[in-house]
Amino acid sequence: MDFQPSARAQQTAARVRAFIQEHIEPIEAEHWRTMLAQRHGGDWTQWTIPPIVEELKAKAKAQGLWNLFMPDPELGAGLSVLEYAFSCEETGRSMMAPEIFNCNAPDTGNMEVLWKYGTPEQKVQWLTPLLAGEIRSVFFMTEPDVASSDATNMAATAVVEGDEIVLNGKKWWSSGVGDPRCKIGIFMACTPNPDAGRHGQHSMVLVPMNTPGVEIKRMLPVFGEYDEPHGHGEVHFTNVRVPVSNFIAGPGKGFEIAQGRLGPGRIHHCMRMLGAAEKSLELAIKRGLQRTAFRKELINLGGNRERIAEHRVAIDQARLLTLQAAWKIDKLGVMSALTDVSAIKVVAPNVLQSVVDFAIQIHGGMGVSHDTPLTAFFNQARSLRLADGPDEVHKGMIARLELMKYGVTR
Repeated sequence: MDFQPSARAQQTAARVRAFIQEHIEPIEAEHWRTMLAQRHGGDWTQWTIPPIVEELKAKAKAQGLWNLFMPDPELGAGLSVLEYAFSCEETGRSMMAPEIFNCNAPDTGNMEVLWKYGTPEQKVQWLTPLLAGEIRSVFFMTEPDVASSDATNMAATAVVEGDEIVLNGKKWWSSGVGDPRCKIGIFMACTPNPDAGRHGQHSMVLVPMNTPGVEIKRMLPVFGEYDEPHGHGEVHFTNVRVPVSNFIAGPGKGFEIAQGRLGPGRIHHCMRMLGAAEKSLELAIKRGLQRTAFRKELINLGGNRERIAEHRVAIDQARLLTLQAAWKIDKLGVMSALTDVSAIKVVAPNVLQSVVDFAIQIHGGMGVSHDTPLTAFFNQARSLRLADGPDEVHKGMIARLELMKYGVTR
């Protein structure tokens, strides 16, 4: 296995780093202060996109730093999963950066689904404007009335009636649904088929957000933050009708598509978390060197040096594990990287949570304020121990795959 970044990967990551340092870091703190001062709470109907966001997106696009996640060179940067990982880590150092490069979730995953499985018509109507950054999207999967850690539990339905699909159900934690630019959603639901197995009962359906019967009920705060102007919403679907042509890859293909969507997406999440961990450790060390207490620099109090060492090791271990998963996806495919992908999904959020906790402690009261990105990083880390499957589900997957080596299939 060779995790050494190619020349192209190194150059792209360096350009991303330079753009963030030149254009994003100087304005990011003020950007978030402005957003906090004018926030509208859970009233997503009042949310707006700050002009600086679109200005920075235009600059990134002009410099060719756009759609870096997309492996198709005609649609994006043409980087492999492993090559993109290094740029992805750079964007993780900033809560603002992923969107500026049009590399933000859930759009990246939705674009990959349309690229891999969409019809020519679906690509023209939805993939093209998403790649251009003209609209945004949402992925409807998690449900409030069932234990969504078991994805086969879905109660929402997508039933064919003539030349239409009728959608019914409740979804929540639908990230990005409050964004005024959100125009299309991918709705995953049960399409009952007695002739199909357990994983052939679900479908993904394209749903324009202005379709009758689609109702945003509320935005859900995460540790008190509504994540304006994107949000995480609860959305109800009541007899929503869309054409049969809105199936992605056909009925019953939902889980097959999900495997392809979630593999690279988890690499992206984990590398961004490692970027955030690096930024948090950097902030902790700088704070520890600048402040004194009891006639000593904070860095030399208690076991802080040892904690720095432990976090340095943990970040580097998590990075190597994530790069291994990316390499396997590139060389062997997602199905050959199932253990690795589940492993990083457990490791990376926990590493970030631990590093941020240390950084917050070093910063004292400042650490729990909005004066640093640490609370946002902590929010991200803790949330991602649930999103895309909780830790326990991924540990269960790792154990099951390991036991299969010994002939245990239950």
